[in-house]
This record gives sequence, C-alpha cells and structure tokens, in this order.
Amino acid sequence: MSGHNKWSTIKHKKAAVDAKRGKVFTKLIKEITVAARMGGSDIDGNPRLRSAVLASRAANMPNDTIDRAVKKGAGELEGVNYEEITYEGYGPEGVAILVDTVTDNTNRTVSEVRMIFNKRGGKMAEPGAVAWMFDTKGQFRVPKEAASFERVFEVAVEAGAEDVEDAGESWLVSTAREDLYAVTTEVEKAGLEVQEAQLAKVPKTTVELTDVDAAGKVMRLIDFLDEHDDVQTVWANFDVTDDVAAQLDSE
Repeated sequence: MSGHNKWSTIKHKKAAVDAKRGKVFTKLIKEITVAARMGGSDIDGNPRLRSAVLASRAANMPNDTIDRAVKKGAGELEGVNYEEITYEGYGPEGVAILVDTVTDNTNRTVSEVRMIFNKRGGKMAEPGAVAWMFDTKGQFRVPKEAASFERVFEVAVEAGAEDVEDAGESWLVSTAREDLYAVTTEVEKAGLEVQEAQLAKVPKTTVELTDVDAAGKVMRLIDFLDEHDDVQTVWANFDVTDDVAAQLDSE
C-alpha cells in the first residue's frame, strides 16, 4: 500500500462539499450526455455511462434528469452537441495542470480558461507540454466503513487492481486504464460498495509545496478553473507537506 497524495484527499473533501451545494449537477449531465453519445445508451454495455449514472445517483440527481441526459446523448432527444477538450498549463510554483472540459463552444472555453490562468498566476501551455507528466489510471473508492483494508486489498488485487491506498475516509483502488470496469465489476460482485469510478490522470512525479501561501495560490487557481461551467476535472502534479495540508484542510 503506497502513501496517498494529501492534496488529493483535500480535493476529494472539497468536491463532496460542492456536490452538496448542487454545483456538480451540470458537470454530471454533460458527462452522461457525452458518455451516451460515445458509447450508446445501454448502461451495461457502456462502462463510462454506467460510472456517470452511478455518480449522478450518489449526488441525488433525479432519475428523470438522468434519463433525459442519456436520451439527448444517444440522439433520442434533441440536445446540445458537446466536445471534449483537455487544456494544458502551469500554475504558480511551476505546477503542471491539465483541465478537462466539455463544451459547446470551444472558442469561448479556451478564451475563458486562458483568462483564469493569467489572472491567477498561471499560464496556458501548448498541447503536449504537460500531458506527458501524467499517466491515465483507473481509480475508484471503497468507503472504509464498508470493509477493512485487508478485505479490499484481497478482493481488488485478485480482480486485477494495481494498488490500494489509504485516502482518508475511503480506500482508493488503482487499476490499469483498460482494467477499471472489469475490476469494479468484480469488486461489486464481492459485495463491496464502489464509489467514484473514473479514469484519472495521475502525475508521474509531484512538486511538494512546503509554504501555505504558495499552496493557497495554486489551490485558488484550481478552484477558479473548477468553478467554470465547461470544466469537468482539473488535475495537477503537486502535493503538500503534513503541516500545509492541516492548514489547508482547516480553511
């Protein structure tokens, strides 16, 4: 079991707060729509759609809202034509950042994302400048109250997982990109609850920030990017010391 990135734990907690505020609905609807367009409306045959629907239900999205998003994506209802684009850039302290977006207007989105970078001490980069610093991995969480580490590790590794980490209130399971949904299926069959299954962009190495002011600047940039309606997920290659994590977590 490897030590978990402390920034990821803080980010997970912040995401839970945002979900309670209802901010996550727009992003989930876009993800459902794109997933249905790319892989069809059959949840059993479309792992990405299945993950998006599960996340939406976990956020208490009404079933009729989910159904409409699926039908729009599958072309059964008229809807917006979304495009997926990942933007790359650098934040304060040279932190590498990837910004996954889903948009119906690429010109608007790139202009507004660039503006956020510029105003918050960052800078957009050319395609490929940052992406090589990250690996795409499958990830999902199992609540700690659902099972012990030993149980999760045994089931997950037997199913083909690469690692299980302590991620605060949950166990974080990592898989190869292509194995995510096969592993989650086996873990669920074993009676364990699976949450937040996704393809994550995991940094190969991290920049550790030891100063709370520097970490705060990076986090504010990420928060502003996260707040943008077209942004689905922001990935960054930094971590923080225990002391900085404690101060950030208390804010």
